[in-house]
Amino acid sequence: MAIILNTRRDITLEACHAVAWRGHPVKLSAAAIDLMTSARQRFMSLINDPDVTIYGVTSGYGQNAKRRLIGQERKAHAKAPPVAATSSWGDPVPERVSRAIVLARLANFIDGHSCISPHIAIAVADLLGTDKLPVVPARGQGGAGEIMSLSHLFLPLARAHDVGEKDVLSLINGSPAASGLAADAALAGTRRAELCCEVMAFAAEAFNTPLEHFSAALDDYWNNAHDAWALSRLRGLIGDGHGGDRRPYQAPVCFRIMPRILAQVRRAALLVEEVARESLCAVTDNPVVLPPDETHPHGLAISTGGYHNPHMPLAVDALTSSYVNLATIAERMSAKMLDGSISLLPPQLGAEAGLSYLGCIPMALTGYGEEMRMLAQPTLLPGSESGGFGQNDVASPVFLAWSKQERAGLLLEQSLAGLAAIAARAYRVTGRPVPKNIEKLSREIASCIPDNDEFQTIGPPIARLAEQWRNTIYES
Repeated sequence: MAIILNTRRDITLEACHAVAWRGHPVKLSAAAIDLMTSARQRFMSLINDPDVTIYGVTSGYGQNAKRRLIGQERKAHAKAPPVAATSSWGDPVPERVSRAIVLARLANFIDGHSCISPHIAIAVADLLGTDKLPVVPARGQGGAGEIMSLSHLFLPLARAHDVGEKDVLSLINGSPAASGLAADAALAGTRRAELCCEVMAFAAEAFNTPLEHFSAALDDYWNNAHDAWALSRLRGLIGDGHGGDRRPYQAPVCFRIMPRILAQVRRAALLVEEVARESLCAVTDNPVVLPPDETHPHGLAISTGGYHNPHMPLAVDALTSSYVNLATIAERMSAKMLDGSISLLPPQLGAEAGLSYLGCIPMALTGYGEEMRMLAQPTLLPGSESGGFGQNDVASPVFLAWSKQERAGLLLEQSLAGLAAIAARAYRVTGRPVPKNIEKLSREIASCIPDNDEFQTIGPPIARLAEQWRNTIYES
């Protein structure tokens, strides 16, 4: 079913999920096309004013911004892309991300702020009805703004259509890539936070953690809505536990602070969601055309910095850091569970009885965690001048922020799967029942890691479990 866009406010996170992850097409309403048509007509009158200077339309690009274009020279310039064009390469972003960027691209068009030719806007929307979009590299995106990435998506379209003044610039300027990348991280982050809660609850009960560590009294005492959410979610998943005797004294620190680290993941995911929601429907064009008023009957074109979205890296970095912290908790919980002097569980959880040895799993989790720490460095504006030229002196780091988050999410899933394997063994050797609300998770673990009496190399089954969870997180 096609998503109908009447105004830019219709480009919501829910619409992005439908279009980017589920593959729904997009149609522009008749009202939106009429509005774009009127805006385009006013714009063509505006650029005929000899006293008006509009970057990239009546002037050149970049270092040629001081050069005035008139007549046929202006029309020829309109058909030529900036020299940045498609000069980037490297690992491609997933198709779902490219689709999110195309959807976000329409925000500048629908209400007439870019004054793009309506047939070009319709062609952009129609891209979302095709089977395959042009490949967009995730690497080498060090340009001032998003021209290098957007050129990969939209210059083939521009070459296939009759483009006029500002059309190409409207296709490749602004910050729709930041919007699409933020939306992708937000959608995955919300689902990943739920998986984290389930695995942590599964492990906490396997350790026989005192239920007082998740007491409802803490909801108010900690005075944080995200902490309260995590505590409530853990209580809901564990319930009354196995019904037997609980550990008579407090669990190690990693178990007691685990709810607050889960809360950090959720808080960060919601921050990315907030940035995604505001960015998806934002007008970020440069130059942007303001509506007409008494002083400017054809509107007013102004240059902006909308093509830089600094809020996206800030929020996505917070999500990456929260993943790293939770992976650390998973590694510590794994090690403590295997140490019978601390967990009160059988030494090495029954490995001496012929079951597969699990003692090296925390070592693997340490490796994943250290790689994640490298990814958790802050994504800042470049410390030296960008590799561009002229006016293009500050690069946009949004692709770098998303790439680090994407990799950290994968490594967190690997860490959670390792913890799950150890926790599943703890249930087996103690005979404790799995709480009802995490039985489904237990079955998923068992389907990938059949913990029988036959020796097996434990790494590949854990990898299968992590891959299964990843497919669930990104399923449409």
